[in-house]
Amino acid sequence: MAPDASDALAVRQKVQLFLNAACNGNLDLLKKLAAQLDEGKDLKKTVESIKDANKRGALHFAAREGQTEICKYLLEELNLHVDSKDDDGETALIHAARQGHTDTAKYLIDRGANPTIASSLGATALHHSAGIGDIELLKHLLSRVVNPDIESDAGTPLVWAAGHAQEAAVSVLLEHGANPNAETDDGITPLLSSVAAGSLGCLELLIQAGGKVNISAGGATPLHIAADNGSLELINCLLKAGADPNVADEDGVKPIQVAAARGNRAAVEILFPLTSKVDTVPTWTTDGILEYMQSETNKDETINAVETSRPKDTLSKEKNVPEVAPEVKKRAAEAKSRGDDAFKSKDFHTAIDSYTQAIDLDPTDATLLSNRSLCWIRLGQAEQALADAKACRALRPDWPKACYREGAALRVLQKFDEAANAFYEGVTLDPENKELVNAFREAVEAGRKFHGTTENKS
Repeated sequence: MAPDASDALAVRQKVQLFLNAACNGNLDLLKKLAAQLDEGKDLKKTVESIKDANKRGALHFAAREGQTEICKYLLEELNLHVDSKDDDGETALIHAARQGHTDTAKYLIDRGANPTIASSLGATALHHSAGIGDIELLKHLLSRVVNPDIESDAGTPLVWAAGHAQEAAVSVLLEHGANPNAETDDGITPLLSSVAAGSLGCLELLIQAGGKVNISAGGATPLHIAADNGSLELINCLLKAGADPNVADEDGVKPIQVAAARGNRAAVEILFPLTSKVDTVPTWTTDGILEYMQSETNKDETINAVETSRPKDTLSKEKNVPEVAPEVKKRAAEAKSRGDDAFKSKDFHTAIDSYTQAIDLDPTDATLLSNRSLCWIRLGQAEQALADAKACRALRPDWPKACYREGAALRVLQKFDEAANAFYEGVTLDPENKELVNAFREAVEAGRKFHGTTENKS
């Protein structure tokens, strides 16, 4: 190996050891390696410049692992910038808050960290503390006059708390004036999130605070979701609060039909006396509704099973997937180019419009769905991002980037276990992809921390 190459390798190894020392809390080794890398030039500038591929420095890693003493050295002795951001726009405070390192997060705030800074996905330290139920940090942040209704890609902190069944966090946020009816762009409210999470305690708190029970997101009301979940407690709670069992979703289906399709007799019996007759159901009795909806469900499952068993080329012909003509592909490429330009200018709405035009022209190009998924993420629309990512994977199941897009959307939605699975599937396709490997590890860590926090508080 040439001397220059050998020297470069030695430096890279020291950088990795330096960042590992920040993670592990080995202050003596950190100082020693910093001095070696600096060579007597400018220690502060040298340490600030040491970053991984995601632009995460020692402060990010120390905060993520709760290594407060490392943070103290970096901030008090070297005077590093406390709010420096990584590639995802995340500060050390956001890293500490997401992992539940309360003392480290409070220290960073005391050192001047700005708790209102959001990541590129819109999430602040307040969102993360609400999502994992870190009540001590949550109260500390709110005491600093942090707006309890800070918006993010997946809603306000109250949506995060309710969506993860963090009853105590919901209570604290409501006490500090959080809006129980704040909606995401998809129409998701904290109350809807609490029902989806199956949390009766959160639901009751939100109803007491004035949460609306007859709102609708994508055509589904909280009662539809409760009927699908099968929780009699949630159904009864919603009905008592005035939920209307006669509201149909976008497919014209009422909550009683949802419950019947799930085979939940008890739920059907609760909803039956309160629901007006549905003309498409031949026999309007508890048994009649159950039998009809079960037969419809079985019919759909049979059709799906038959379609799945057929050769792919047969399916393609039956679905009439068109062969894209060369001139149409050219127009799609032009639309994609416009989308790429808009993305570079951070005009994500225009980029989405252009990519949508391209997709309409050429629905066979998975790259277009991947690009639009990323735009949705940048605009904070995680559900749309996930839908595009899934469609992308359906077109190209062996494409690692499609796995990454799906994992990224799931991570934003704080579905850490599912995100880890998506990232892992990407890693199996491309084991050398450091971005996927790191994303998988972080999703596993976040999921472990989340589950650990939930278990400790149960």
